[in-house]
Amino acid sequence: MTYRFLLLLVFVFSSLAGSSLNAQVRDLTADDIDAWVKELSNWGRWGKNDQLGALNLITPKKRVQAAQLVKEGISVSLSVIAQTEEAPDNPQPFVHTMLNWGKGTDSQWASDNFNVSYHGLVHTHMDSLCHLFYKDKLYNGFSRNDITETGANKLSIHNVKNGILTRGILVDIPELRGVDYLEPGTPIYPEELERWEMRTGVKVEAGDVVFIRTGRFARREEKGPWSEKDGMAGLHASCAKWIHNRDIAMLGSDAASDVIPSGVAGIDFPIHLLTIHAMGIHIFDNCDLEALHAQCKKSKRWHFLIQSAPIPVKGGTGSPLNPIATF
Repeated sequence: MTYRFLLLLVFVFSSLAGSSLNAQVRDLTADDIDAWVKELSNWGRWGKNDQLGALNLITPKKRVQAAQLVKEGISVSLSVIAQTEEAPDNPQPFVHTMLNWGKGTDSQWASDNFNVSYHGLVHTHMDSLCHLFYKDKLYNGFSRNDITETGANKLSIHNVKNGILTRGILVDIPELRGVDYLEPGTPIYPEELERWEMRTGVKVEAGDVVFIRTGRFARREEKGPWSEKDGMAGLHASCAKWIHNRDIAMLGSDAASDVIPSGVAGIDFPIHLLTIHAMGIHIFDNCDLEALHAQCKKSKRWHFLIQSAPIPVKGGTGSPLNPIATF
């Protein structure tokens, strides 16, 4: 019996044991989530004044390792094309206004203006750690009073101006289930995340960015947009312990990461709460993961170099952006 086979057996049996435990943690309450805020906390881990949270896990060594994943030189955007039309999932469309143009004018230059309220469920964006309050506190114990009418004095998006460069992993739940997409309101449980690791042979490690594909944009293309009131597939709150145990740097998905409705009375977005507020994990929302899904299948691997950078607005609660996966 080889050493590699022994390791595989250990991984399988530990995963099965964990899956059995996870299967029992389904009916969570607001009190459970409140307890997990403390249990899963990274407050103080990188110092009392830390404003980067789990991005600290992307070390120089991690960046060098991630860069070595580039073998084919193929890059894939994870961003939705700017959504300029109002829709059930886009009540505040991206506004593109031309300021100077060519036809019918003598201007030498073409110029324009962008206006977007990016938080929500259609524009691809990154949530900063100042995006969410819980019991009057932000990540790392900063006060909600640090966020004023002029912007965020703590945990602002400009702290991430050096960008993100690390290993990205696609966890493709429709691929795992053998379907094109998940229906709205479908929860994803931690044992499925573990099954995906076993199937692909890629275990999530510290400093990784994990993207959860639900097939939201494949369904949107086929059936049209729908409102969050009709639900969104996503992670069940019980996945928070898996996220904490894997020590990821960031979480992303093709919707809000959270399943909607959450299934936890009194807590609408428990994954957002436990990642941003407790663990200090920034989130990518509304990534179009369809091209990434296709490239992963073509390249026969589910990990890649991921790069992105927000607009460094001092005081900003997040930023629209264009994450790029490179194979």
